[in-house]
Amino acid sequence: MSEQQQIKVMVVDDHPMWRDAVARDLAEHGFDVVATAGDGEQAVRRARAAAPDVLVLDLNLPAKPGVQVCKELVGADPALRVLVLSASGEHADVLEAVKSGATGYLLKSASTEELIDAVRRTAVGDPVFTPGLAGLVLGEYRRLASEPAPAEGRDEPKAPQLTERETEVLRLVAKGLSYKQIAERLVISHRTVQNHVQNTLGKLQLHNRVELVRYAIERGLDDA
Repeated sequence: MSEQQQIKVMVVDDHPMWRDAVARDLAEHGFDVVATAGDGEQAVRRARAAAPDVLVLDLNLPAKPGVQVCKELVGADPALRVLVLSASGEHADVLEAVKSGATGYLLKSASTEELIDAVRRTAVGDPVFTPGLAGLVLGEYRRLASEPAPAEGRDEPKAPQLTERETEVLRLVAKGLSYKQIAERLVISHRTVQNHVQNTLGKLQLHNRVELVRYAIERGLDDA
């Protein structure tokens, strides 16, 4: 997605004034706000009809909780990016949101500039977290990666073959670098980094960068 104007965004929050303010800020910065919703059931229906690129989602919703909304929509459309915008910085809420398919988590105390940047980065696949929360998520993935996995599916008979450059990009993704940082490190374009990540996701049959980070950590690439 090369132009910010092409990014379609939907805002879900049960507080009308907050929801309208966020939608207005996004629209004023060139995003295409295709829908808003005030409860979980409405969010699922409208998101399926409007097909946004990025869903800006509150967790505390009537009718259906935000994590369930996230799980249903990402399950039906793995290409959907979900940025949680929540008043809660509780670790359990953050981890539950990520496990349900969110690729970012921002506190409502964030500035408008931080929100705009977060939506833009979420749209291109970067994981975006309020400072301090990214380490928590990586730590949880390391913990999960250290647990023994079920024997079935652990050792695939034929592991996908990644190119040397794809492996190099994957290693930097696991270290938490953004696409821009990876591009600078490897002296390649941002678009080339995106292409390598998309190719790797396809080969590994993964849906988003959060899953990719876990895959890399399970193989110790973050320490390489």
